[in-house]
Amino acid sequence: MTTRRIISTEKTILDKDDDDISSPGPSGQHQSSSTAPAVPMDVILKLLAFTFAMVVAPIGSYFLTVNTIFRGNSTYAGALAAIMANVVLVGYVIVAMSEDQSDQLEAQKKGGKRE
Repeated sequence: MTTRRIISTEKTILDKDDDDISSPGPSGQHQSSSTAPAVPMDVILKLLAFTFAMVVAPIGSYFLTVNTIFRGNSTYAGALAAIMANVVLVGYVIVAMSEDQSDQLEAQKKGGKRE
């Protein structure tokens, strides 16, 4: 079995990687990387709000209703907590879909195309 020897003028994979980082861009200048977040801040805030609601709404509804409305019946209070979790989940899906549609409408307005 033979192995391939590296010729001193041939660049190794590591040398090629170093050249890619330090090489100038197509216009002769060094390329700067974008430090902007990939996800907009309003999307992150919506996700955090729905995460908080997903924790607080079911647990809060359980403990608020187990002794006041359902008089100690934890089955009904647990069912209400499950329903509240589903309400938060459906609300998140609706908000996400409406946000996706608004992005598409903005793109159509900028492009001037209508389907």
